[in-house]
Amino acid sequence: EVQLVESGGGMVQPGGSLRLSCAASGFTFSDYDMSWVRQAPGKGPEWVSAIDIGFGSTYYADSVKGRFTISRDNAKSTLYLQMNSLKPEDTALYYCARGGALSTSDYWGQGTQVTVSS
Repeated sequence: EVQLVESGGGMVQPGGSLRLSCAASGFTFSDYDMSWVRQAPGKGPEWVSAIDIGFGSTYYADSVKGRFTISRDNAKSTLYLQMNSLKPEDTALYYCARGGALSTSDYWGQGTQVTVSS
């Protein structure tokens, strides 16, 4: 059974940082591109970032480029998202997804809440 379990969310002030983790199980993690997706209240899902299986190339939405860093540890089957310089508009439920894009992701975790507020 494929499982993706996110952790690391919380409440932080603008300008702060958080590191999200996603523990994967039930499949060969190193065989899949992985991504982070977020959904703010009242809005649709927004693709945030992805990392591929080849050279670990990374991709970012313009809204987070330069502030967020995606990484993976294949030995630990874990995906990460380091989020710096957080803004109130980053407030959302953050999901880990198997696949590199919204259209190709077939499994999502349960999400971890990130709230950026003063």
